[in-house]
Amino acid sequence: MSTTGPGDGTRSVHGGHPPAVAGTPLLAGPVFAAPYHLGEGADFYGRAGNPTWRALEAAIGDLDGGRCVLLPSGMAAISTLLRTLLRHGDTLVLPSDGYYATRQLVRDELAALELEVREIPTPGPWTDEVFAGAALVLLETPSNPGLDVCDIAELAERAHAAGALLAVDNTTATPLGQRPLELGADVVLASDTKALAGHSDVLMGHVSTRDAELAQRLERARTLSGAIPGPFETWLVHRSMGTLDLRLARQAENAAALVSALRGHPAVGGLRWPGDPDDPSHAAAARQMRRWNGVFRFELADAAAVEEFVRRSSLVVPATSFGGLHSTVDRRAQWGDPVAPGFVRFSCGCEDSADLVADVLHALG
Repeated sequence: MSTTGPGDGTRSVHGGHPPAVAGTPLLAGPVFAAPYHLGEGADFYGRAGNPTWRALEAAIGDLDGGRCVLLPSGMAAISTLLRTLLRHGDTLVLPSDGYYATRQLVRDELAALELEVREIPTPGPWTDEVFAGAALVLLETPSNPGLDVCDIAELAERAHAAGALLAVDNTTATPLGQRPLELGADVVLASDTKALAGHSDVLMGHVSTRDAELAQRLERARTLSGAIPGPFETWLVHRSMGTLDLRLARQAENAAALVSALRGHPAVGGLRWPGDPDDPSHAAAARQMRRWNGVFRFELADAAAVEEFVRRSSLVVPATSFGGLHSTVDRRAQWGDPVAPGFVRFSCGCEDSADLVADVLHALG
């Protein structure tokens, strides 16, 4: 244990667990109740509260440095936050190069609010006009899928000066890799389907904030909308979170090895990973990220080249999520991201680095 408190591994393993009691399990099983016996207890109905939620919320909130509100997916987290904070005619700043479904949500599902939406690339330009009159600024850093980075602390200060709240989608960085609330953000959110759960078998999301009143509003929105996580899924995420530190370390090790092996490869262009000292975003990322993750990007000649790469690989599979145990590739143009047809988001799994490098180099021919 360090002088500043428990380390990442200790917090991942022990977060949200009650004090040990002889004869009880290390991790209590999920609570499936719908109604509860009424009385002095905290819970009365399953849509409003669940002890399995609170255990995971305590664990994630400790990693984020705020109060966590659990939701059944990353998109549920984003949609609940936007619907809670935004009013008719508000101005919203979104990343133009972030997760595409967030922009679709705003265009299609929040159209009745008649928002003024300003879409800005993660690297900017972040002019004063971007912040003027804004109610909420949403960042995604490193961005998905481009892996560009922006300065959270600087943009939080400028957003607050303009009277706006600032939220950060921290899915790519993970709560071990980056703590936006400590950098001045008002809200941090993530799809815990990705690295935090990490086994490609459950959907989950969360929002964390240090603003107690906002946390209560988010909890009320969850209760009234019915956008609640399942107890078993919640329990699975809490169980899986115990290995987050270990998985993230191996995934970052694999990313470093692959980026080094692919640098200068004749079939590969557009190689980007914030953990690479030669990456354009490295300096900015190093100032605010505590550690790296296993997601990087590159480009092959076209869609056919990506298909052939996957066909030749024995270890890498095509999938549209990231942060899991298995190494995956996702050709992002197929989902409508504004990227080249051969753009690949590569999510390193927990395979042995030497095996993974050999397999990828073989698949590239």
